[in-house]
Amino acid sequence: QVQLVESGGGLVQAGGSLRLSCAASGRTFSGGSMGWFRQAPGKEREFVAGISWSVGSTIYADSVKGRFTISRDNAKNTVYLQMNSLKPGDTAVYYCAVSTSLMAVRAKYEYPYWGQGTQVAVSS
Repeated sequence: QVQLVESGGGLVQAGGSLRLSCAASGRTFSGGSMGWFRQAPGKEREFVAGISWSVGSTIYADSVKGRFTISRDNAKNTVYLQMNSLKPGDTAVYYCAVSTSLMAVRAKYEYPYWGQGTQVAVSS
């Protein structure tokens, strides 16, 4: 089993920055990938960013490209999401998830393990 714990959420003004962390423990997949998703009230959970553990390649949703950066620290089994130039539309609960896919993927069904989420609120 894999345990994922997100942290770093909070309230920030538009234009500000936050860094989310996701620490993985238990059975980890060195050959897999991790992703960040978000879910705003009344909306579907959507893909934000993904990274391959071994290769380090990344993918992003168009809505966050150029503003968000995903990175990983393999020694700490931790993935980060640096969020800059935040907008009110970024307000959501942010979840990290683990996939067994070698390369980062966008589809929710590719991720069998999920964290509990961390709230991000951006005020205008």
